[in-house]
Amino acid sequence: MPVECAVKNGWEQFFEFAQEQCSSAEFANWIAPIRLIEAGDVEVVLEVPNVFVQEYLLENFRNMLAEFLPLKATGEVAIRFQIAAAEEVEETSGNEESLPQPSEVKPDLNPFYIFDHFIEGPSNQFIKSAAIGVAARPGKAYNPLFIHGGVGLGKTHLLHSIGHYVLENHRHLKVQSITTEGFINDIVDHLKAKSVDRMKRFYRSLDLLLVDDIQFLQNRLNFEEEFCNTFETLLNQGKQIVITSDKPPNQLRLSERMVARMEWGLVAHMGTPDLETRVAIIKHKSELRGLDMPSQVAFFIAEHIYNNVRQIEGAINRLSAHTRIERCPLTEQIVERILNEMLKSPIAHQKVSVEIILKSVAAVFEVKISELKGESRHKQIATARQVAMYLSKEMIDESLMKLASSFGGKTHSTLLHAWKKISDQVQINETLRYQVQMVRRNLTTL
Repeated sequence: MPVECAVKNGWEQFFEFAQEQCSSAEFANWIAPIRLIEAGDVEVVLEVPNVFVQEYLLENFRNMLAEFLPLKATGEVAIRFQIAAAEEVEETSGNEESLPQPSEVKPDLNPFYIFDHFIEGPSNQFIKSAAIGVAARPGKAYNPLFIHGGVGLGKTHLLHSIGHYVLENHRHLKVQSITTEGFINDIVDHLKAKSVDRMKRFYRSLDLLLVDDIQFLQNRLNFEEEFCNTFETLLNQGKQIVITSDKPPNQLRLSERMVARMEWGLVAHMGTPDLETRVAIIKHKSELRGLDMPSQVAFFIAEHIYNNVRQIEGAINRLSAHTRIERCPLTEQIVERILNEMLKSPIAHQKVSVEIILKSVAAVFEVKISELKGESRHKQIATARQVAMYLSKEMIDESLMKLASSFGGKTHSTLLHAWKKISDQVQINETLRYQVQMVRRNLTTL
């Protein structure tokens, strides 16, 4: 088979493979517009409508392309990209009319995600207060507000609660809520319609921008640059930005410029709810669905589903459907049968040790255990180390000398000094007192 035919055949096979791997919308937006221009054994030339499609292809299919197309001596796939000329994509310019006008765009907010439906507990009390402060005085309290934490803990709930509050109490303000994927798709749609300037004007005219799951901006440099420009423009105008993520800014694979901007305001961690809070969530969500949930059953569920509020909500929905069909009261036995695959073993109340305290402190202060045992004088690490020493003395019945030796061979006088300092600071420093409470609460989940 001639080389050109073989390469064309390889590209067609990749095209079919990508169609199977992508959703129909994803394929239509990112793969279908790509055209094979030249098919040689040394280099393949692909025409793409814009640099974003090129970036998407390499980011998601670089290794797989190497299975279908020629390689360079370095092992990299031998592709050269060519951006389509304006006249060649002119046929898409009519799409601009089909895109919603900025004045027509409404924030996509979940109607159930309001402050009144958010159950408060030790793990989220501080962050809910911060969110209410932002909603009451957009652009004046914490700007930007960066909320991070694990999946299903309520980050999106607080994000949408802020939006609802502002729309109700500051009716003159312009609000938009969007996921990071939605922002990226918005850019692509307006590139196709050749109306990027209109999109920029819309985003930069907002008074409140709510952005969910910023972690999906990682490794997408061109999109990140556009977002960062919008971000800076809004902040410079005193407009409010709220962002959620599964990690704190300094752990995201984003540019230093972007990380620095996100750390300007308040970075707040959303922790895992404790047992009492989980019970309150279960009771509240059951009431909203008209489900009679006995306290004993609520405690049983809370003891067996403890890492994810979204799982709790799914469990309540399943139980609600079951009771409507079978019309029988809920018992622990019925719950265990219906939710069998969702239930985990109850958390064991293990004996507190220095290692367990170190793990909890490392999680709350976002440092490494090795740093807590090391010599670093960095303020965050040093404070975290002193908190670990303070809690070790408070919670473990061992000699000061033995406890101190667990911190990289520190002396008992060092541990005593740390205990005295933190004991004094928690009386006057509200943030530190909250962090110490968080460490104590987290000890039961490690």
